[in-house]
Amino acid sequence: MENQFENRIDLTKLVSKTQEIKNEISKYIVGQQQLIDLLLIALLADGHVLIEGVPGVAKTLTAKLLAKTIDTEFKRIQFTPDLMPSDIIGTSIFNAKTSDFEFKKGPLFANIVLTDEINRSPAKTQAALFEAMEERQITVDGKTYPLDLPFMVLATQNPIEQEGTYRLPEAQLDRFLFKIHVSYPSLEDESKMLMNFHNNSHIIDLNTINKIISKTEINEFKKLITKIVIEENLINYITQIVNATRKNSGLYLGASPRASIAILNSAKANACIQNRDFVTPDDIKFVAFPVLRHRIIITPEKEMEGVQVDSIIQQIIDKVEVPR
Repeated sequence: MENQFENRIDLTKLVSKTQEIKNEISKYIVGQQQLIDLLLIALLADGHVLIEGVPGVAKTLTAKLLAKTIDTEFKRIQFTPDLMPSDIIGTSIFNAKTSDFEFKKGPLFANIVLTDEINRSPAKTQAALFEAMEERQITVDGKTYPLDLPFMVLATQNPIEQEGTYRLPEAQLDRFLFKIHVSYPSLEDESKMLMNFHNNSHIIDLNTINKIISKTEINEFKKLITKIVIEENLINYITQIVNATRKNSGLYLGASPRASIAILNSAKANACIQNRDFVTPDDIKFVAFPVLRHRIIITPEKEMEGVQVDSIIQQIIDKVEVPR
């Protein structure tokens, strides 16, 4: 729908670039529009994303395609039970010529890092991501190395398979801006995908994907997002939703203030993508699910009853009065 008002902030370039990225990804991915939208919101809100879904729903491919549309350094790390912290952050190697140790940077020193099947590595390796995700820096042997911005971790995991997996620590989960559930495609989307496969248009050469957005542009867009207008009653609306998670009888653990900040930033980013320079209650409702679902824990009783996290979030949103 066309914007019926004039923005006080010029969002033309941002809207144009995000639409180009969507168009580029949709050349190779059928459906999954919500996944792509949320990945773009996370990129603009300077957040990390945990993508959860059964094998074969294009989690890794979508993440790789997004990374390839950005003119930045991209690295992929396959997490395995024997992966060590030094395998991802790097290690000091003795240089015989200089008779000194030199630090050889690991794959975590990139702008977009895809950590595939993150729950396959033990806590020690997962903990190596903590500092990088939160502080955008890595400390090795007492020396701190700042990471080049933007820095974004895209992690995937399979919710079904438990063999050889490790539960992500709550502290690490909280560092992800979003947890996105990737569901099966619709009947129409799957039929279209099969037709593409039949016509051999499924073959993807990642080197042919157009670079659409630069690091400088991303950093510019992040500054624009901070200028997005949000009324005080909507800020109160966010705090009421988050506070309600701490009082809900079906929840053992509610969301932290980091969740409130995450909803605020991602609601602003969503408004930008929709070509609006102000936040609406619908922006807040849309991002509340991916922001909250990995930060709250259902009580064992409710879990045994088969209650899902999203249904509790929906109940909370339904109960909290929407500002007029």
